[in-house]
Order: sequence, then structure tokens, then C-alpha cells
Amino acid sequence: MSVADELIANNRAFAEATPYSSLDVKPTRQLTIVTCMDSRIDTFQVLGLRHGEAHILRNAGGVITNDVIRSLAISQRLLDTTEVMLIHHTDCGMQQLTDDGFRADLQEATGVAPAFAIESFDDPVADVRQSILRVRRSDFVLHNDRVRGFVYDVDTHLLQEVEVDEGATGS
Repeated sequence: MSVADELIANNRAFAEATPYSSLDVKPTRQLTIVTCMDSRIDTFQVLGLRHGEAHILRNAGGVITNDVIRSLAISQRLLDTTEVMLIHHTDCGMQQLTDDGFRADLQEATGVAPAFAIESFDDPVADVRQSILRVRRSDFVLHNDRVRGFVYDVDTHLLQEVEVDEGATGS
């Protein structure tokens, strides 16, 4: 049995044991969270959230890409969210590579240079600051004044808030 087959069986058992419920597509806490895809982070458990309370956007590193901005714009403009939490974490895999090195590896393996940015980083705190500025400076995000950033410690499970100097430069 493949992993997918096992998970499909798990889903059937879950569906049979779980009463039908119809949650609104609009998150009840009017919150969108952008975080890393790291499997050690159970965003709902870490923040004490229940299903239907927040949108969760995940990618490698939790970086603010054009697609994340697109999703934030949809979340705010169509689904009434008003706050954004950005959560990076300690011991992130994106700290284990470099943009140039990974780009070269991909090109060597495939014969094609990737069109996407790799977005590796050394310091999660600095990257959260950059991410906050990217969201706050986006014309597409309505509530860009309600953006906060954090670093989650994968060992202690605590969040550390990251402050940003509004006069700082960033991309």
C-alpha cells in the first residue's frame, strides 16, 4: 500500500467518525497566516486554532512570493480577512542552501534554469522583517497595516515576535 492509499483510508475513517459540518469559506477570525511547509509545524495546534478560523498559506520558508501576495489579496478582498501573521521558524531547510547553489543544482539535473526565485536565507529574523515589509508595501493587500511577524522555535514551541523599522529598506 502506498502512503497516499494509507492516507485515503485514514480519510474515510475520519469522514465516517466526524459529524457533518458546514463551515463558512470566510475565516471567523479574519486572519491569514503565512508560514513554512515544514512538517514539524502544526499551525492549528501551535496557535490553538480550530478549522474555519484562519487561512493558512504555506511554502518553502514561508516567504512572500507573488503567489502569496495573490492569495493575500483574495483572502482580504473577497473573503474579509483583515490581519496577517507571518511565521518563520528556527532550523529551517531554507537556511541549508543558497540561491545560486540550488539554482545550479536544478539546472544541472534538468538542463533548465528555474524561472522562480529560490529565496533562501541565513537568518529567519531578518527574513521575517523582509517579509513584513513586502506585505506592507503591496498595493494589492488591503490591510497591510495589520501585519505581524514571528519566529517559531521548533524546540521550545514558542513564538518570538519580530519588530520592523518602517524606515528600513527591503524588497
